[in-house]
Amino acid sequence: MRAYLALEDGTVFQGEAFGSDVAQTGEVVFNTGMTGYQKILTDPSYCGQIVVLTYPLIGNYGTNNDDFESKKPWVRGFVVKELCDYPSNWRHVMKLDEFCRKYGIPGLTGIDTRALTRRLRNYGTMRGIIAAGEQDPDKLVKAAQSAPSISGQDLVRVVSTRQVEVWGEGPTRIVVVDLGAKYNILRSLIRRNCTVYLVPAWTTGEEILSYQPDGVVLSNGPGDPKSVMYAVETVRRLLGKVPIMGICLGHQILALAMGGDTYKLKFGHRGSNHPVKDCETGRVYITSQNHSFAVEERSLPESEVVVSHRNLNDGTVEGLRHLKLPVFSVQFHPEGAPGPMDSGNLFDRFMEMLA
Repeated sequence: MRAYLALEDGTVFQGEAFGSDVAQTGEVVFNTGMTGYQKILTDPSYCGQIVVLTYPLIGNYGTNNDDFESKKPWVRGFVVKELCDYPSNWRHVMKLDEFCRKYGIPGLTGIDTRALTRRLRNYGTMRGIIAAGEQDPDKLVKAAQSAPSISGQDLVRVVSTRQVEVWGEGPTRIVVVDLGAKYNILRSLIRRNCTVYLVPAWTTGEEILSYQPDGVVLSNGPGDPKSVMYAVETVRRLLGKVPIMGICLGHQILALAMGGDTYKLKFGHRGSNHPVKDCETGRVYITSQNHSFAVEERSLPESEVVVSHRNLNDGTVEGLRHLKLPVFSVQFHPEGAPGPMDSGNLFDRFMEMLA
């Protein structure tokens, strides 16, 4: 079946449909990872987005019951150069086409994803729409132009848990504020003998402290950090009372709580191969990333906060450390999933802060 991807700037790509035949709008973004597409599909940070994969062949190991990073997929659409119809892997349960159909994800294959990626790099991420069947391209462009912007949307309320979940049985008590947490963050803490209390994003500081936690982790999540000011207020109430680690969106929210500011990147960072330098040791990590926003370095209070990590591609802030409190954060994903776990030792650093 024919399918289209229309962008708000008037560009239209025509290819073949796979997955669901429902039409969906979203922010069109690209990911440069070579593997891990099921973890990308189920990462809550992609809520509200149509994801384009730059690697040309996708679906060759199918999908399985293990590589979920949340309870279900969250992407609004999936775009690939070539879809593999004959996956081969010992864990394979269903084809990517079947997976997307099951979860209502419209897919598009057979287009020039390099040309699409170049457009997004040159002009920035754009609103778009995927639609299957016979369509009027002009009407699709208008639909893309009328789609809501990712900025200002509170997507955290869409993906966050509605009730407290308890993971693990270790002696160390950690509260994870679920802004869109990936399962591998929870697994990383459980492997370090923690009992993890996964709480809704709107949980107050007082409620979090009632668990008598040894530490608090602010998770990753989707969208604009300034649309989640209730979480910023919660973090303000926690500062100085408990050790805190922030990851991705949690890093941005922590920066806002400490008096900093954030801004939207032109096309964001998404992939498994982003070089990040530890400013203290000089070591370079290859990191997994997925974010549209970044912390404005000049906005940070110099007497209290230092930049601990920096992106070597564009110089943006990749980590923060408080000078007086047991508080730090990183913009990238130390838990990987997908991608390298070069920086997984940051969980060990967090555990050392709790002693």
